[in-house]
Amino acid sequence: MRRREFIQLIAGAAAWPLATAAQPGEPRKRIGVLIARAEGDVEGQGYVSAFQQGLEEAGLILGRNVEVDYRWTGGNPTLSQVSVKELIARRPDILVINSTANLLAAREAAGAIPIVMVAIADPVAQGFVQSLARPGANITGFSVEEPAMGAKWVEFLKEIAPGIGHITAIFNPGSSPFAKMFLPSIEDARRRFSFEFAVSPVASEDELERAIAAAAGHPSAGLIFLPDSFLASRRETVADMVTKHKVPAIYSTATFVKSGGLIGYGFDRADMFRRAAGYVERILKGLARPADLPVQTPVKFELAINLGAARTLNIEVPPTLLARADEVIE
Repeated sequence: MRRREFIQLIAGAAAWPLATAAQPGEPRKRIGVLIARAEGDVEGQGYVSAFQQGLEEAGLILGRNVEVDYRWTGGNPTLSQVSVKELIARRPDILVINSTANLLAAREAAGAIPIVMVAIADPVAQGFVQSLARPGANITGFSVEEPAMGAKWVEFLKEIAPGIGHITAIFNPGSSPFAKMFLPSIEDARRRFSFEFAVSPVASEDELERAIAAAAGHPSAGLIFLPDSFLASRRETVADMVTKHKVPAIYSTATFVKSGGLIGYGFDRADMFRRAAGYVERILKGLARPADLPVQTPVKFELAINLGAARTLNIEVPPTLLARADEVIE
C-alpha cells in the first residue's frame, strides 16, 4: 500500500521515440538522450515517459519542433563511448546524459554541445561543474546523492535491523567511479552505531554473487548497495541473490524494493528527467546558457519498505519506520 503517491508516469513509454506528424516549415531541434539502463528496462522507460511529459509541458513536441534519439547502456561502462559517438553522429543540438560513466564519455566527445546531466552524484566533487550555482561551462543539470547519504543508509538499515554487526558496501567501480565518496560518512556512522565494515567492489554478476555470499558469512550481516547503474540495471538479480543468502540490505533507490529488496532510500530519478526537459527547453530556445543555469538538487526523496522481504528475514519493521515510508509493499 502507498503512503504518499510517487510521480505518475504516462503509459506507453516505449512509444515515445515515435514522431507525430511534422509541421511544414517549422524547424526541429534534435535531442540526444543517453540512459544508463537497458532499453527494455521498466525503470528506464519510466525515465523516457517522464522526460516526454516534461518536453510536452515545455511546448517541445516530437515530430513538430524536436526529434529525440535515445541510446541505452544498461549500466555497462564499455558502451558509454560507443553510445555517445552514435548520438553525436546524429548532430544533436543538446545532449541529456544519465550516469557518471556516460557523462565522462560525453564530456570528452561533445565539444561545445550543451549537456544537461541527470542524476549525477556530487558533480562538483567529480569535476563536472565549478559550482552548483555557476556551473561555468557547457554542462548543467540535476545532481543526486551527496557523500553524507552513506550515513543515512546506515541509519535506516540499523533501524530496520538493529542487530546488524557487520555491514558490507557493494558497487561496481567501472559504472560507479564516484561510489567511494560515500565511504567516509559510512565510517563516521560506524563509530556511532558500532559495526564492522567492509567494501566489496564487483565487476560482474559472478563477482556480485560471491560478494553477497561472503558478506552473508559474517554473523549479523547487513548490506548496502551503493548508487550504481550496473546494480540498478540488475535489480531483480540483485534482490534474488540477497534473498537467497537471507541478508538484510538497503538500496540507494526505491525501485529495488519493488523487485523484492527489503528497504530503499533515495531520490525520484524519473522526476529529474521531467524537470530536465525544462532546462532543455531554455537552452534550445536561447533563453539561457548551461554555464548560467544552476545545478539543481533533488526535491523528491523516497523511502520504500517491502514487508514480504521483512517476513522472509523474520524482521519486525518498527511502526515508526513504517509511518515514515513513502511506499510499503505488502
